[in-house]
Amino acid sequence: MPIHPTAIIDSQAHVPASADIGPHVVIEGPVKLGEHVKVYPNAYLSGWTEIGDRVQIHPGAVVGHLPQDFHFGGERSYCRIGAGTIIREFASIHRGTQPESWTTLGEDCFILGYAHIGHNCSVGNRVKLYNCGCLAGHVTVDDDTIVSGYSMVHQFVRVGSGCMIGGGARVMQDVPPFMTCLFENKVVGYNSIGMRRSKRFTAEEVLEVRTIFKTLYRSGLHFQKAQQQVIATAATPAGRRIAEFLQGETRRGYAGPLRPGDGEYTPPEDAGDI
Repeated sequence: MPIHPTAIIDSQAHVPASADIGPHVVIEGPVKLGEHVKVYPNAYLSGWTEIGDRVQIHPGAVVGHLPQDFHFGGERSYCRIGAGTIIREFASIHRGTQPESWTTLGEDCFILGYAHIGHNCSVGNRVKLYNCGCLAGHVTVDDDTIVSGYSMVHQFVRVGSGCMIGGGARVMQDVPPFMTCLFENKVVGYNSIGMRRSKRFTAEEVLEVRTIFKTLYRSGLHFQKAQQQVIATAATPAGRRIAEFLQGETRRGYAGPLRPGDGEYTPPEDAGDI
């Protein structure tokens, strides 16, 4: 694969012969590229960054650059991009801010144009972050979650696996697995469509997730009581995944139910009974 003559590649970088490096790419520092990586024109890669096999980095993207943190002192920190991930135009992914800390993305993620992943984020496999979506520092997003365009996730928030974060949402509190979050911290349903389309869940699992959604967000119970009930009764693998999330450490609390005046939400026709 070619390395364009206008590309600037640091002598510390590891670029295998199978890589395809486009015009005016800058690779600065000890960046390590896997096999069959394609870097499009004008992308910038820097720092102690590891790029997995078959990753695509599109024009103008910035990967592994300095964190946007006033407290960053210039110490060594890291960024890792999993195999098969696609990073589209002008997206930015910054490395960790504390010494020896990491920003990590899993495999087969899709990061669309102008999206931002801040320092010390931990993003799972097959996550989709759509155009202009923004993850602040120290955000955790688990596998198979979609964060829609122009959504913002506050620092230290956890978003569980299989969630759907709607367009333009403002997420400042944790969202349990398989839930749909809209507006400002409002869980409006469970991601039944995503669960069915994935073909990885049984009918019993989908049913239990629906029951858990109703317990947490429709029963009228105080959230802590509903949380304890879910932890005590979860029976399927999907249900236990929610229970484990609810037992994890939270620094921001949990997103709440939709209230009158929060906004109008109409479930998709094939979303099932929520």
